[in-house]
Amino acid sequence: MKNQISIIGMPMDLGQSRRGVDMGPSAIRYAGVVERLEKLGYKIHDKGDIEIGRPGMAEAESDTNLKFLKAVTEANTKLASAVNDIVESGSFPLVFGGDHSIAIGTLAGISKHYDNLGVIWYDAHGDLNTSETSPSGNIHGMPLAVSIGIGHPALTNIADYCPKVKPENIVIIGARSLDEGERLLIRDKGIKVYTMHEIDRLGMTKVMEEAVKYLKEKTDGVHLSLDLDGLDPSDAPGVGTPVLGGISYRESHLAMEILEESKIITSAEFVEINPILDEKNKTAEVAVALMGSLFGEKLL
Repeated sequence: MKNQISIIGMPMDLGQSRRGVDMGPSAIRYAGVVERLEKLGYKIHDKGDIEIGRPGMAEAESDTNLKFLKAVTEANTKLASAVNDIVESGSFPLVFGGDHSIAIGTLAGISKHYDNLGVIWYDAHGDLNTSETSPSGNIHGMPLAVSIGIGHPALTNIADYCPKVKPENIVIIGARSLDEGERLLIRDKGIKVYTMHEIDRLGMTKVMEEAVKYLKEKTDGVHLSLDLDGLDPSDAPGVGTPVLGGISYRESHLAMEILEESKIITSAEFVEINPILDEKNKTAEVAVALMGSLFGEKLL
């Protein structure tokens, strides 16, 4: 990893229906992320937060059931530009959410700099819904579909190119809540998925080693998109869509340690921390601890 890290906060809460996740970037900073990464020898540039518009709850879209499409598109366009500038500066992009719809902008800003960008999607959900398959119309359930070029053109064409990622360059880790449309898309596109069944059966070490090998052979950079609801709610309670039976705190540290050892991660984002639903900022502290492992923190 590069020795310079540039942080961007993305206080987006319009991609889902539970308020509070917009405070995620502040919670992560409050949990001491800058100090922790500086202790590891990194030079940190905190670029502040992307400004998010505040449309009224009654905002309507004439041609779609997607909630707050215009505002989500505009915010992710800003994020894509900011992330693009970070990559061009030679710094490591580290984005704090915000709901998972922000991955649309993150990947739009990163992928143009790689011929074959890989993605590790560490999440309880596939986020592969479209306006046709989504039960809710919430865009935070769609960013991975958008990034492979499936979805509303306002979203898929952010940064004026499409797609951002090839389906065969994606690995989903920790899935345990998939809608039927997502299952069909996974099978149709051949997306590699390690559900909790595989993690339980194979162990996290084997899962991560296989994922690293799979991506290392075909990509020239790998983005980590980590949704805190990938972890079990007992370890990360402050998330909007908790799903029981998730990845443990220790397994997640092991996963981050293996990624650090592999040297394949070239950008990252940590999303879906909702302080309103949290316990004394526990989930943000977990996120910061995992960042420590991802960036090389060792016990000895």
